[in-house]
Amino acid sequence: MRPLQGEPRAGERERFGTLVMEHSRSMFRAARAILDSDADAEDAVGEAVLLAWRSFTALRRPEAARAWLLKITVNCARSQRRRQRRVIYMEDLGERSGLWEEPVDTLWDAVGRLPETHRIIVTLFYYEDMTIAQIAQLLHLPQGTVKSRLSRAREKLRILLEEEGQI
Repeated sequence: MRPLQGEPRAGERERFGTLVMEHSRSMFRAARAILDSDADAEDAVGEAVLLAWRSFTALRRPEAARAWLLKITVNCARSQRRRQRRVIYMEDLGERSGLWEEPVDTLWDAVGRLPETHRIIVTLFYYEDMTIAQIAQLLHLPQGTVKSRLSRAREKLRILLEEEGQI
């Protein structure tokens, strides 16, 4: 079978697979920071892998692969989030309203309670060890905005953890 135009050749499949395996956890965490469920995050990662595969030949700098994959993943997760906002199923209403009433057991639970704009920045900064500049570039935001959102997120986390008796 002939590869589609622009699709990587058979020799690059292994290299692509290695990249995806190496960064799959980061991709999932980034998607999960935007989306409300693990299943939705997995769907976004799957879509991101497909899009990345189709444009793999466009990746010119292998050292930028992680940021490239994360950017595709964030875009897929945001796109999926926009599609989900159009429809709210009745059975999800009860599930969503009770989500934030559960106690915070871990720091990740507390991060999950942050608004999406703060959650993604905290995830990329602390869990993915990205710099302010890298996050700003990835999310198309000014560095000052990333810094202020990170600061606000830290404050919200501190308050939440104090309320729950975690600190």
